[in-house]
Order: sequence, then structure tokens, then C-alpha cells
Amino acid sequence: MYFALYAKGLNWSFDSYTTKMKLGRESAYAVEGLLVLARKPPGTTMLLRDIADSRGVSQSFLAKIFQKLTRGGIVVSSRGAIRGYALARRPREIKVKEIFLATEGLDLFDRCFFWSDRCADANPCPMHFRWKRVRQQIIELMERTTLADLARRQG
Repeated sequence: MYFALYAKGLNWSFDSYTTKMKLGRESAYAVEGLLVLARKPPGTTMLLRDIADSRGVSQSFLAKIFQKLTRGGIVVSSRGAIRGYALARRPREIKVKEIFLATEGLDLFDRCFFWSDRCADANPCPMHFRWKRVRQQIIELMERTTLADLARRQG
């Protein structure tokens, strides 16, 4: 899944190129699975198999992701007669930032999106200081964007 940053939208320029930050596949699957639940009536519980099948994603991989989403307070799991997952809150109350933090880790916005394994203030990558300038704008965008917003756009 790519989260595109466009120069005009964020007043950020790299010689007029479009810059893309890559998030992990877990984030893409998390959003896909959550969109299925977001389009259902509030409180709907669905089997993980049905969520995975409806989006064409791997059930075993989605299971690991939904465990993270449960720990992050985004979904609740049910056992017993009514098994499966439901959103923990209404889609308009779930911020995209929460989804990405649950799947990517709490240090998501502290690390460099470009070369996270070898970039730091002491040893910056070529994009490091530009990223630091726009990081707060990205965080604010993800705080303003909800699961309901994404569901409306995917309609």
C-alpha cells in the first residue's frame, strides 16, 4: 500500500516529483478488512474467513493483523455462539493513524519512512530532514481521516 504525498497538498517539493512512502502489506490488509466491517451495520460481527474472502486476502495473514487490531482497540473479537470480529467503535471514531500504529508499530512516525533500518539524525539518509519537516502534517492528516472517510471514498 502506498500513501502518496503530493507536493502541492503539503507544500513540499522534491523538484516537482511525486514522493511515495511505502507502508507494509499488513496496513493494506488491515484497511481492507476494516472497510468490510465499516460498511456493515454497527455491532455486526463477522467471521474472519468471510472478511478475508470478501476482499480476496489471505485468512491466515489477516488473522495475525486482526490480533494487532484487537490489541489496538480497533476491533473486538467474540468467541462462542457468535464468533468473529466487530469494530470496537463506530467507523467515524476510528482514525487512520490508529490503524497504522496498530499494524506498523508505535514508532511508525519516529522512524524514517525511506530507509528506516539505517537512518537517524546522527546518520541521516538523503530524505531525512525533508521528512522531518512534513512528518507533523502527515500525522495530522491521518488524525483527521477516519475509517468512515475511507469507506465513503471506496463506496
